[in-house]
Amino acid sequence: MKALTICLMLCAGVASAQEFTTYKGHGGPIMGLDVSASGQLASASFDNAVGLWSNDRPTWLDGHGAAVNAVLFPGDGSIVSGADDFTVRRWRDSTSEVIGQHQGKVAHLAATPDGAVLASASWDGTIGLWGDVTATLSGHGQGVNTVAFSSDGATLYSGSSDGTIRIWDVASATAQGVLVTHGFGINEMIVGDGWLAYGAVDGGTRVIDLATGAQIKDFSLERRPILSMDYHPATDRIAVGDGHGYIMVIDSAAWRIAQDFRATRQGPVWALAYSKDGGTIHAGGIDDVIYAWPVALLDDFDPAIGAETRPFLRQAETMPNGERQFMRKCSICHALTAGPSRKAGPTLYGVFGRQAGTVPDYRYSPTLTGSDIIWNDTTIDALFDEGPDHYIPGSKMPMQVIAAAQDRIDLIAYLRTATTED
Repeated sequence: MKALTICLMLCAGVASAQEFTTYKGHGGPIMGLDVSASGQLASASFDNAVGLWSNDRPTWLDGHGAAVNAVLFPGDGSIVSGADDFTVRRWRDSTSEVIGQHQGKVAHLAATPDGAVLASASWDGTIGLWGDVTATLSGHGQGVNTVAFSSDGATLYSGSSDGTIRIWDVASATAQGVLVTHGFGINEMIVGDGWLAYGAVDGGTRVIDLATGAQIKDFSLERRPILSMDYHPATDRIAVGDGHGYIMVIDSAAWRIAQDFRATRQGPVWALAYSKDGGTIHAGGIDDVIYAWPVALLDDFDPAIGAETRPFLRQAETMPNGERQFMRKCSICHALTAGPSRKAGPTLYGVFGRQAGTVPDYRYSPTLTGSDIIWNDTTIDALFDEGPDHYIPGSKMPMQVIAAAQDRIDLIAYLRTATTED
């Protein structure tokens, strides 16, 4: 549960050992990261929780009913999080209240410099404003993936799957036009002093002059999509994470690529956050581990994320088919062992013959609470044949369909063996 410091002997003529740090305890992939003004790290995870890291140990903030995608320190002593349960929550002393509600997942959060106004980007196509200004901003044609305020907090920028970045006046909550029409979905944005950097689904990584809309620089490489960004103004460094597992570091003073680091052996970089002093970059992805590297030494490290990779990332031919189906479809959310876990779903230990919705201490959706479904070969087959959204409408279980009948048979056979009570 505590953070572990791992020494790596560097190769190619580097004589001394260097260190990177891992933060362990989450039960699912890391979706979002933020660092407070005091240097505290917070993490958002697919396991439905926010992790607040202090003295090498996590405090778990449990309250969301689905995967948490974004976490933010707005600067007022609270923590704010947004999730797949469509809500924005504010946390104080491990308790929370819902301060915002959408009709789709909350993908990203931002705050004005004084923390007085929060913005939430949602896949329902809207931006929510919460705090001193409360409004719902509509205008994008598809889901909104990212939001960012100007340095004075007067202007909000929003990036969407519709390929545009739109401009909004915060005080009046009105649209001010379109800054960028990229053509592919905009996933990430960073606003600096007179410029905006964005990352897109097609790998586009560009910097735009906020006054004129002109392009300052194009840092697009043959890697896609862009999935995460963070900026440390004091060191003029922008970090960009992509689906190929790289972290590109851009020097915003000279507008050049300062470093290009292979962070993962396989899998995406979904979350990035600089330390308070800018000397460390925290990253997360498909593993349930947060990694932190010294920025100055990035070029000296071998890929770390994936070193303790999940079993489903092993070569498929090394697994029997039933195990492979479980690893691909179920392992992120469900454990096979007895007892509590930090995963997003209940343990499958002893699942055969169990009534749905009855694992102690797991918070089920109303649909499954009191359900009359008994898990057996027939009901598990139907679950994956029809998909959870059809078989159990209203369940928190994400859409998973296993179309081939033999794959379902093999999965059930594997579960029979792997979940049998001793």
